[in-house]
This record gives sequence, structure tokens and C-alpha cells, in this order.
Amino acid sequence: MEFGVVLQTDPPARDVVRLMAEAEERGFRYGWTFDSCVLWQEPFVIYSQILAQTSDLVVGPMVTNPSTRDWSVTASLFATLNDMYGNRTVCGIGRGDSARRVIGQKPASLAVLAEAMHVIRELAEGREAVLHGAPVRIPWVREGRLEVWMAAYGPRALRLVGEQADGFILQCADPAIARWTIESVRAAAAAVGRDPGGITVCVAAPAYVGDDLAHQRDQLRWFGGMVGNHVADLVARYGESGPVPRELTDYIRGRDGYDYSHHGKAGNRSADFVPDEIVDRFCLLGPAAAHKDRIAELADLGVDQFALYLMHDDKEATLRAYGERIV
Repeated sequence: MEFGVVLQTDPPARDVVRLMAEAEERGFRYGWTFDSCVLWQEPFVIYSQILAQTSDLVVGPMVTNPSTRDWSVTASLFATLNDMYGNRTVCGIGRGDSARRVIGQKPASLAVLAEAMHVIRELAEGREAVLHGAPVRIPWVREGRLEVWMAAYGPRALRLVGEQADGFILQCADPAIARWTIESVRAAAAAVGRDPGGITVCVAAPAYVGDDLAHQRDQLRWFGGMVGNHVADLVARYGESGPVPRELTDYIRGRDGYDYSHHGKAGNRSADFVPDEIVDRFCLLGPAAAHKDRIAELADLGVDQFALYLMHDDKEATLRAYGERIV
């Protein structure tokens, strides 16, 4: 099992860089950030500083989308960083949530996402791709390598992961949901002749090491609200009795809109509908031993990386506890 850390690019950026460097020292292999450049600072600028102050850490967005930047820009950003620092980036990508909705736009369609993943990977690795109807190639790419990991929850998105992506990002640490989504991805991969075991599986969720469960739940409740945005889209598409597991759909019945100005933050009132049970299932909390047990359960399901969101009031202590007692 590898470990990653996920941060928001809140100013000052030097704190993000410092925490990423500390994470590498503590045994973390991946450094992820949100990518919503109205709510937070532009991550690709900060990645350059992170890479300069670490030696092996792999960095990337969790997750970018096909619509914020032209695909040639996204590919060139990754290719530039890889050329400077030696292929130490990964492209986490999805349809887009906060980055799109805060500017009054809808998430991209899966068809657009599928084309974007192909074009971004081709261009970032120096091959020609058709973009806006024209053949395009980035001529200065030298031995570039870019894996594309896709975030997904619903059946059609999970199928696309299996058919095309190098990795699967599940933003939820519920073992039941992990089992269903991983099985769906692997079945889709097998159906098109891909090796199901060749798709890296990354589970990402908030983690808080400590003994005050009530406080931890209040600090991590925001995550159920964030996941609820995606689940609401799935319920609108498939209905409550559709193919999406009830472990995902049941809890959003009390959801009443969402305020993106508090996205990903402790105390987000848009997450008040999230019950304690969901926090316990979706996140990792309690003492270090409880975290180890959940991570072992996820590993048994085929999870290759656990990436912990550090958005609460004791993130440095949790990072330290993971480095000393878990990683």
C-alpha cells in the first residue's frame, strides 16, 4: 500500500509546499491538491515549488477537469513539470464539480472527458492528437510519461475508468462502496481486453487521528456533503432504486442544496444533513489502530493507495501520526 496526502491550495502557498515536503519525509509517495482555481490558488504553479523541494514525491490534481483549461494547456503543464523534474506527475481528472459550478457552468459530459483523457495523455507524452479538429503535437516533449487516473462513482463513469484510465480514484473510504466500484472497474476493463489488475486503485478520504470522536466527526462532516454533490447527480440520472448502491444514495434525502463558498471546509453548513454513520463509513477517524484496520480492509479489496485529505483543525498532528505509526 502506498500513501498520498491531499491538500487545498489555500494561501500562503509556502505552507502547502512545506507540508508536502514533510509528507515525503514521513514516507508518503504522492502529493495531491484540489484544482478549483477560483476557490483556491492555481495548483500547477505550486507543483513546481513542491517538486523542487522534494526528490521523489509524485504530484497531481485530485482532480482536474476537461473544461477549466484547454487540453493543450493541461498537457503542456504536465509535460513541462515532467521535463523539469523527471516524470513525477499524475493527472487525476473527473467531470468537474466546484471548479465548474462556481463559475456557473455544468460538469463536462463523460464523452468529453473520455476524449480529453486521450488527448491530454497523447500530447503530454509527445504523440500527435487531434484537438479542435486539427492534428497537434508538442514537439519539445522528451520521453514524457503521464498516467491519467479518473475519479468516478456512477456505473457509466466506472465503465469509462475500466475502458480507458490508468488509475481509478474513489473519493470515499467505505469498504462496501469500494468493493462495488472496484469490481465494476475491473469488469469493464476485462470486457475490452485490458488487464484489470493493471489499473491502479486509489481511495481518497479525510483522516483524523485522535480519541475525541464527536469532535472528529464534526470536523470531517464536510466530506459527506462534498460526496453528496456527486451522488445527487447519480440519483437524478438513475433514481433511488437504480444500480448505485444504497450505501451511497440513502443519506442524501435530507440534502438541501450546497454552498460552494464553504466547499471542503470543516463547519460547512451545507453538510449538516450528513449523519455520524456516514462520516464513520466514508472517513477514517479514531486512534491510529482504527486507521490501520480500515486501511488493511481496503488493501484486501485491491486498493493500491490511500490518500488522506487533511482539511481539519489538527492536520499536522495527523500527518505526523501517519508517518510515525501507520505509513
